[in-house]
Amino acid sequence: QVQLVESGGGLVQAGGSLRLSCAASGRTFSRDVMGWFRQAPGKEREFVAAISRSGANTAFADSVKGRFTISRDNAKNTVYLQMNSLKPEDTAVYYCAADMNLGQIRTKSQSYNYWGQGTQVTVSS
Repeated sequence: QVQLVESGGGLVQAGGSLRLSCAASGRTFSRDVMGWFRQAPGKEREFVAAISRSGANTAFADSVKGRFTISRDNAKNTVYLQMNSLKPEDTAVYYCAADMNLGQIRTKSQSYNYWGQGTQVTVSS
């Protein structure tokens, strides 16, 4: 059974940084494209970032480009989301997800097969 467990969320002031981690188990981690999504109250879940199996390729939502980076450590079965220059509009529950299908980076939530429980990120102004 695949499990994804996020950690690292919290409360931070605008301009600050947080690093989210997502630990995976129950499957060969390096086979999956990994993504981060977020959902703010009253809004739909949206794509944030994704990383290819090897980590060589990444993709970001326009709203976070230049501020967020995504990385993975396949030896540790963990994917990371480094968030810098945080803004109040980044406040949301952040989810990691695994896409075990095509090996291509995809940005639609429907493409992802497994999800973590989410971690809250709150950015105060």
